[in-house]
Amino acid sequence: MSDFQVRFWGVRGSISISDTKSMRYGGNTSCLEITCGGRRLIFDAGSGLRYLGNQMMAEFKADGDAVDMDLFLTHTHYDHICGIPFFKPFFLPQNKFRMWAGHLLPDTDLRGVLCTLMTSPLFPVPLDIFQSQIEFHDFMVGDTLNSGPDVVVRTAALNHPDGATGYRIEFDGRSICYLTDTEHVAGELDQTILDLIDGADIVIYDSLFTEEEYKNCAGWGHSTWEAGADLCDAAGVPQFVIFHHDPDHDDDFMDEIAAAAEARRPGTLVAREGMVLSPARQVQDTVAPGRKTVSAG
Repeated sequence: MSDFQVRFWGVRGSISISDTKSMRYGGNTSCLEITCGGRRLIFDAGSGLRYLGNQMMAEFKADGDAVDMDLFLTHTHYDHICGIPFFKPFFLPQNKFRMWAGHLLPDTDLRGVLCTLMTSPLFPVPLDIFQSQIEFHDFMVGDTLNSGPDVVVRTAALNHPDGATGYRIEFDGRSICYLTDTEHVAGELDQTILDLIDGADIVIYDSLFTEEEYKNCAGWGHSTWEAGADLCDAAGVPQFVIFHHDPDHDDDFMDEIAAAAEARRPGTLVAREGMVLSPARQVQDTVAPGRKTVSAG
């Protein structure tokens, strides 16, 4: 097993789906697990989080086995947090989690948003049902976070209604970027994103629409795989991953996107549930000047 890798537990956007025509790519909403040496980080808590939690429970070999983890949210739209009430490791008192969000307005906070999610009549039990030690951290988008020894998490603002955060995870001279729920400007390259992904090894990018579909969906806060390919070309990124699939795109449609993306940018991958990727090459990066560094455990 690689010491630095990303596993996809949920790849779908907007709403989870379950039908025989979408089984190969998967129907759960956004959730990634990134392993950095002996440390595991979670990004987003869509319906895929439930399956990650079940896997973690299966790994516990004895009563009292515990985890100490960070969970980073791009934002708190429902499809990115709906797995939280069903994440079984939250119910074990020996576990410790830190949850992070950088997109919220000054008069809101992460704990308050999640309390609202788990409040009657929307949900039958409150956030306090969890027995784990859970810390809630609101940071300023643009901050650089440290998640344990030698793990650097850079952040940048994304173009999405209510705001969203893009992440760059750096470990052992390599980097994985996670940019979902962002909208491009037609004919332009987003400089904020270019700065974040410059020289990265893997870029996972919001590709909800094709360019043809986007013509009728401008302003919805999402992008296209074609725009993602342009960004990766400009930033010198070797591995582009198409992510956050439209719930109306079945397996056959996703195969068409995969073929078109391969023709446009050979080696491009379409994210599937269960897929595991590891950065292959070494890149030396430095923390951008002027960015605040905050400890994430």
